[in-house]
Order: sequence, then C-alpha cells, then structure tokens
Amino acid sequence: MNSTRRERSAEFDPHAHQPVLTAGPTPEKADATILLMHGRGADAEGMLPLYEELGVGNFAAIAPQAAGNTWYPHSFLAPLDANQPYLDSALGRLDSLIADLLARGIPGERIVLLGFSQGACLTLEFVAR
Repeated sequence: MNSTRRERSAEFDPHAHQPVLTAGPTPEKADATILLMHGRGADAEGMLPLYEELGVGNFAAIAPQAAGNTWYPHSFLAPLDANQPYLDSALGRLDSLIADLLARGIPGERIVLLGFSQGACLTLEFVAR
C-alpha cells in the first residue's frame, strides 16, 4: 500500500465505527465463530436469518454493518483505487474483528468467514491478501 492511500485511509475510515450485531453464544463459549458479511444494499441484520437457517446454534455469529450498506462503491472488477478508501476500510474492519477474536483466545481454526454477494467478494479479497 502506498503512503498516499495509507494517509487517506487514516483520515477517512467509513466502516470503523459501524455497529456489529451478534447472535448465539459468546465466541468464548461457542464451538466456532462465524463472521457474516452482507452484500451491497443489504445490512448486518439481514445476515442473522442466514445464521438461524444454518442451524449452528453452537456457533457465535458476528455480523458487521457496512457504512451506507455497501463495503465499497464500485464493482469488485473495478481498479482497486476506484474503490478506495472504502475497500481498505472494509478490509481493515474485517481484520480488526478477527484480531479481536484472536486476542480473546479464539483460535484461528475456529473462525469462519461467510459472505454474501459483495460480502463474499470482500471476504475472498481478505483471504487472498
């Protein structure tokens, strides 16, 4: 990441303070934790019925909300710079949620990433990096 993008992201981090919804047991008491990343135009609340539908009540669910209901403004096929600073903010949000789980003693092999539509693209970008 170049220094200009880093500076811009530090000044404008749209996803940093968005709400995070949870369901199920706490991560410390769960068999695993699922991070549920919603799609463009959707919201974190809409991901919780998916958690219920999965029937994994022994898993904790964490569903972060994207600012403006979108993780980044353009297609995932657009040049990376076209989606900044939103993309860096979204990746940072995912990273901070995982770092928090790890700091709480949740092993990485008990963290599951699940995304829908744009949330799936974001999740794949995160994993690829």
